Amino acid sequence: MNPGLAALQPYPFERLRGLLADVRPPAGLAPVDLSIGEPRHAPPAFIREALIANLDGLGRYPKTAGSDALRASIAAWLVRRHGLAAGAVDPARQVLPVSGTREALFAIAQCVVDRAPGARVAMPNPFYQIYEGAALLAGAAPLYFPCTADAGYAPDFAAVPDAVWRDVQLLYVCSPHNPTGRVLTLDRLKQLVELAQRHDFVIASDECYSEIYPDDAAPPVGILAACRALGLDAFDRCLVFQSLSKRSSVPGLRSGFVAGDARLIERFGLYRTYHGCALPDYVQAASAAAWADEAHVIDSRALYRRKLAAAVAALGGRVALPEGGFCLWLPVPGGDDLAFTRRLYAEFNLRVLPGSYLARTDAGHNPGAGHVRLALVADEADCGEAMTRLARALAG
Repeated sequence: MNPGLAALQPYPFERLRGLLADVRPPAGLAPVDLSIGEPRHAPPAFIREALIANLDGLGRYPKTAGSDALRASIAAWLVRRHGLAAGAVDPARQVLPVSGTREALFAIAQCVVDRAPGARVAMPNPFYQIYEGAALLAGAAPLYFPCTADAGYAPDFAAVPDAVWRDVQLLYVCSPHNPTGRVLTLDRLKQLVELAQRHDFVIASDECYSEIYPDDAAPPVGILAACRALGLDAFDRCLVFQSLSKRSSVPGLRSGFVAGDARLIERFGLYRTYHGCALPDYVQAASAAAWADEAHVIDSRALYRRKLAAAVAALGGRVALPEGGFCLWLPVPGGDDLAFTRRLYAEFNLRVLPGSYLARTDAGHNPGAGHVRLALVADEADCGEAMTRLARALAG
């Protein structure tokens, strides 16, 4: 057996089921679930239509590299979204479709980590648990960057000495950050890119929440734009991971992409040829249509914006509006996120996710403790009802 399996911890939602297993919520209140970040906005009709229109693809094995049309659509979106020069992203050499970013974020560690003694994979803490599992199963030790309230939930990359960076082979960054909603600035991203060049590690930039943000005039900056600002037109050592799940409200489509450094894309493409996760042709056709359309994204973003603003107002300033994403990172009274989660379910039939389940205790401290994550994915009425119940819980 892979020895890394013994180091894996239960997934947060498994732990949540165990935490609430003996709790009986009030029967008179309809359940509201804010624990899972599964978008529930109506999927755009044109994506469904594109799927149906291309079902003839069932009779063919799909290509690992994806179709020319899909890669071209993704490359064009990247250029538009990040203000890159025309032709800055080569669809043939710098784009690779993937079966949702969850599997790709896991697989990239298996591809780039060389399993040398002392190898490290760095990540924010709290984090998307895939980062840690990928590191452990690739034979590397996780290096955690705490994202604490005292630091404005921003990881302090400058606190890591060069001797530690030299052991890092892969750095996961997540901006907007799940769960805190913090966005890395262009200057911070440029610093990370420069560190990657100096110490020869790969940056895997998870930007799955990048299309949900409060100000249309100020979208979150991405890693490719940081490379461009530094004159690294080949995106050296940098990869962006993006998905249609949050952007287009189609988590069941399992469609995303990796783009960036052509040398890394080539090697990752080889890995994925053996890994066997090619997108079906009909999914590729629907995905190409989705990346080419922005109107549905604008509409969905406006809906998230209304829900988030209403929630922050209902909670009386106890939580800040996130810089990106659809989650609120709420400090809990008394600091016991597990007890508060149980109480919300027992008294208000409201499910949230304890912050300590999204982080690891490191140097004696769990930076997720004392918070709960609220994923505002339900419709406006349910989110409003959830905030009414939550406000009562916080007041009592």
